[in-house]
Amino acid sequence: MRPDSGQVLHFSENPTIKRFVPHVAPTAHQAEAYVWAVDYHRAPDYWFPRQCPRAMAWVGATTTDDRARIIGLGCGDRVHAIEYGWLEEMRGTRLFAYRLPADRFRPFGTPEPYAHVAVGPVEPIGPPEPVTDLLRCHAEAGIQLRVLDNLWAFWDAVITSTASFSGIRLRNARPRPQS
Repeated sequence: MRPDSGQVLHFSENPTIKRFVPHVAPTAHQAEAYVWAVDYHRAPDYWFPRQCPRAMAWVGATTTDDRARIIGLGCGDRVHAIEYGWLEEMRGTRLFAYRLPADRFRPFGTPEPYAHVAVGPVEPIGPPEPVTDLLRCHAEAGIQLRVLDNLWAFWDAVITSTASFSGIRLRNARPRPQS
């Protein structure tokens, strides 16, 4: 599930949203109120249950010889990792993709944008579209999905590599193993 040209997407487990109103999320690192959305390249970051912790890495412009160590040999250009404890929820969660007009949004994040934000209310272009098989979304996009006992060793390797990366809801991951 990806946006078409001129669109961005908002993923939600709520199929009844008629209008998106800017707000400050409880976990926000900024004080401004926004409506959040993602573009074609960042849509896969949200093919998960909302609260699911995930560590993601992909080949970026600065990725060098540690690609095989992080992404894996013959595994495409992107890898997502979750913990075993989230696999059943991943299989059973039904998401909804809301298509929103891209011209209402601006890129957000540095050094590279990781989202798009709007400062005013936004209405979806049409009804939400069900996204029912999150594993299939990954498979059809050629994104490797790793299921790990604990995310922290992988995350630590990713953030010290040359791969591009993102971690979402990591506060919901299992505790770091004691050394």
